[in-house]
Amino acid sequence: MAAHVKDRIRKRYAGSVDGLRALVVLVAIMWAVEIVNALDSYRLDSDGIVPRSVSHLDGIVFAPFLHASFSHLLSNTVPFLILGIAIALAGARRLLSVTVIVALVSGLGTWLTAPSGSETVGASGVVFGYATYLISRGVFNRHIGEIMLGVVVLFLFGGALISDLIPHTGISWQAHLFGGIGGVLAAASLARPAPRQAHALPAG
Repeated sequence: MAAHVKDRIRKRYAGSVDGLRALVVLVAIMWAVEIVNALDSYRLDSDGIVPRSVSHLDGIVFAPFLHASFSHLLSNTVPFLILGIAIALAGARRLLSVTVIVALVSGLGTWLTAPSGSETVGASGVVFGYATYLISRGVFNRHIGEIMLGVVVLFLFGGALISDLIPHTGISWQAHLFGGIGGVLAAASLARPAPRQAHALPAG
């Protein structure tokens, strides 16, 4: 009996465990890349997003894993983990789907609109996307628990989100803006379909 209960619990939470593992892997990659980057005098940062450079389009993929310093990485890691855990509990597929959508929208928007001669690196665009995904997810899913979590996220991170959209020297507000847009798009595209309501048909 006890073994049966344990098996049911394991199956019930297997998706959440896989999601948390995927989150840890993403963070581990960021830190491993940062170590290599630091040892190489941060030359890898040139592989970030270079606006409107076709030869640097791959920077859209690389940029979230590159950071200008360990302090830059740490400042992104903390909210990345906090927000990422809330998404990862829905499973690895959901976490990775949200991450890909947000990273591509943030990266492409930055590539199109950032000032010429700049190089953008860092996971802050993804962090913004995670936040707006959690804020808007409940609205698209029409789920009261998710709406309440979105309100908590808005309360905790809303001020920082607004502040970081204001242009500051050396900070890519474009990555933040388009990351936020990507989060809403992810919430909309990954929303659960509304349950079908059965309609009674008149007999004869």
